[in-house]
Amino acid sequence: MHSFVRDERLRFQQALASSPLTAFSELMLACFDGGWHETLQHGDFPRWQAAFHTASQFQASSTDIAADRVRIGSAADITDINSDSPSLTESLLLCHPWRKGPFDFFGTHIDTEWRSDIKWNRIRPHLAPLAGQSILDIGCGSGYHLWRMAADQPARVIGIDPMALFSMQFAIFKQHLTDVPAYFLPVGIERMPAQMQCFDSVFSMGVLYHRHSPIDHLRQLHQLLKSKGQLILETLILQGPTDACLIPQGRYAKMRNVWFIPSVSLMQTCLKRCGFENIRCVDVSPTTSQEQRSTSWMYFESLSDFLDPHDPGKTIEGHPAPVRATFIATTK
Repeated sequence: MHSFVRDERLRFQQALASSPLTAFSELMLACFDGGWHETLQHGDFPRWQAAFHTASQFQASSTDIAADRVRIGSAADITDINSDSPSLTESLLLCHPWRKGPFDFFGTHIDTEWRSDIKWNRIRPHLAPLAGQSILDIGCGSGYHLWRMAADQPARVIGIDPMALFSMQFAIFKQHLTDVPAYFLPVGIERMPAQMQCFDSVFSMGVLYHRHSPIDHLRQLHQLLKSKGQLILETLILQGPTDACLIPQGRYAKMRNVWFIPSVSLMQTCLKRCGFENIRCVDVSPTTSQEQRSTSWMYFESLSDFLDPHDPGKTIEGHPAPVRATFIATTK
């Protein structure tokens, strides 16, 4: 595992060289080093490393990162299995919970809590072409969307997320996709260099409502983008009066850290006040049990447990049930 991190750092360093991010390469590498150091020191790292080691034993005959179910190898690639060793499924489950996907890993279907392909298929038709771009995905989870973005042949796509488990889930796949210019920094947005203004596209999906100060988050996003850069923002929204906003006094859908759920109109106003233009709401979709649910790969509570059993239009606390909107905007 340590050799993977060392080699991945070199690949990341090379990706930063002679790119729009060159001026920030030392700071970005410091984020890489600090984040991965924390992952390797995590108390659950030995368990996650066992899964990584099992996954490293096979050679993929083919891969497909453009498919809804991102695929690495096939069942036919698995040979010489020691009957006393844990199965591939048992090993991958050492990295439970698997939140974002789905994946097909050497014939094993990783049926994640979120069908992230549904979200991607809603958003992708509205995006400016990603080919040749420098892309940042904030709160990228296990990296599912990094692979889907990478299929469109950007110059480089960087995901950040402070959850150490997600960096290990990404690593399990990246070790078989070392030639794909997708990179993971186990850090939050607050550790990114200020005023970068060098990304062509920045994705912030499922993040805004967790931020204590949503306006500050929008300003950070603006400062990461170059002129005429593209922001893709997906967030919970409140359907109703034009300038309505829900700030839960307690939990929302059992989540403690939901701070800000605006109406579509209010969200557009916030984006405009933070310097964005060409603001479009390209999709509004209720979250359904087809898209978010418990599975054998994420067996904790999920959407059905967060809703009023007598009225699925409300959360268990009595708030409106989750509806998500996607906004696309550009910088001047």
